[in-house]
Amino acid sequence: MARVPAAVLHVLAEVVNPIRNAPRALARRHRARRAPAVTEPGPRARPWTRAVGLVAVVLLGAWLGLLVVGDVRVPVGPMNTTMTLRPSLTGGTKINVSPLGALQLDSHVAPVRLDVNVDQLDPDRAQALVDHPERLSGLQDEVARDVEHGTLDLAVRSCVAVVTGATALGLAVYRRPRRALGAGGLALTLLIASGGTAYATWNPDSVLEPKFSGLLSSAPSLVGDARSIVTEFDVYQRELARLVTNVTKLYDVTSTLPAYQPDPTTIRVLHVSDIHLNPASWKIIASLVEQYRVNVIVDSGDTMDHGTAAENGFLDPIEDLGAPYVWVRGNHDSTVTQDYLEDLKNVHVLDDGRARTVAGLRFAGIGDPQYTPDRSRPEGAEASQELAGARLASALRDQAAAGTPVDVAIAHEPSAAREVDGEVPLVLAGHVHHEDMEVMKYGTRLRVEGSTGGSGLRAVEGKNPDPIQASILYFDRDTRRLQAWDEIKLGGLGLTTAEVSRHLPKENQPGATPSPSDASPGPP
Repeated sequence: MARVPAAVLHVLAEVVNPIRNAPRALARRHRARRAPAVTEPGPRARPWTRAVGLVAVVLLGAWLGLLVVGDVRVPVGPMNTTMTLRPSLTGGTKINVSPLGALQLDSHVAPVRLDVNVDQLDPDRAQALVDHPERLSGLQDEVARDVEHGTLDLAVRSCVAVVTGATALGLAVYRRPRRALGAGGLALTLLIASGGTAYATWNPDSVLEPKFSGLLSSAPSLVGDARSIVTEFDVYQRELARLVTNVTKLYDVTSTLPAYQPDPTTIRVLHVSDIHLNPASWKIIASLVEQYRVNVIVDSGDTMDHGTAAENGFLDPIEDLGAPYVWVRGNHDSTVTQDYLEDLKNVHVLDDGRARTVAGLRFAGIGDPQYTPDRSRPEGAEASQELAGARLASALRDQAAAGTPVDVAIAHEPSAAREVDGEVPLVLAGHVHHEDMEVMKYGTRLRVEGSTGGSGLRAVEGKNPDPIQASILYFDRDTRRLQAWDEIKLGGLGLTTAEVSRHLPKENQPGATPSPSDASPGPP
């Protein structure tokens, strides 16, 4: 057999081997394509990041759940209402009485707010009350039961809505049933914690100090007259149901709003301040005098802006406001302004501790020692205010020694008003353009009024206009002590909002014992 040369065999091997190995090479390449790529391990998500993400999913899901099914329609007495839970940073309860406005109650502190919408008055049930007035005696118990059942139904629905919403969103985001169930469990825990917080902070006395907005702000009779504030508080402290009952009655007298039936023995004082040459203030004051049957108006100064003789004509409407006008000078009012006011009828100018009895109350006041229409603050201004306050305090002591004690003192600046602490039950001031109230160390109550002129011409200086503020102070005619007060706040320039909120001294709260200052304020 002829031998094949080695060179030829080498050439054949070079040709045949690639063909023979081709299937194995293709198989290796196919396996390499199917095998997952090996990459370097990346950084794992931090635990707190996952926790924050889970909380965000839970909160969003719970909120969406409440939006979808978190409300109940409840018949409350003769009304059809809708109760809803909403996320909130401050909590509380809001009662919407369309189209009259709304009432806000500081009922609780929790991240949820209870909204009660009074949708409409059921004509059949309302007519039944008209035809059978004897049913009114049991109406409050019926309303209480309706509110209780509605609240229980709302709590159950809210639990279902919150858990379902959080679980569904958790499943959509994580695609893992275990994580979704964890989101639902966390939502339920948060809801229970919120409910527990609301229960622990529940304040049934919040119905004693409601805040009204809209047309309801013109109906202070909704919470009773000034005398019933002290003597009949048990009518208002039976939680939300009783207030809703009054709303029912309000629908029947809508055509007579604004209406207020004052107690004939109560002295009503309208406190205004810092009008700053705003002509709209006179119409507002006249309206409040008529609506609240005001007995006397107290102006704690800065009625003018520059105090020039050319501005004096601005003061003429005071004679037609329908009530006596007690006035002290502010730092924007000049002696020219003061002299002009002394010649107007119905005006009582107080200065240097001078006292005057008006509408059953004895007032004493002192004018601002500074005249700074340019808003400057000269050196020693604070000391001069304290000196003026000391002069007023001395005059108050003289009045008490003479057997004619003063009921209300008046100064423009709070720093002067603070000097009379212990000498008088109540002192009124202004100047700072925002409302405030405090009981000072020796028992005197200091009431600071906001700007009844919305800060006048300077209302356009800031980004938002200042509100127009005034107060109605209710005094017992026998004791001549403050029983309650209504804070009135109207929208400033270009705004049409209105709010009225009622407040009570602590000694007039249900179950309170009279404070030592109620008998005779004075330093120990």
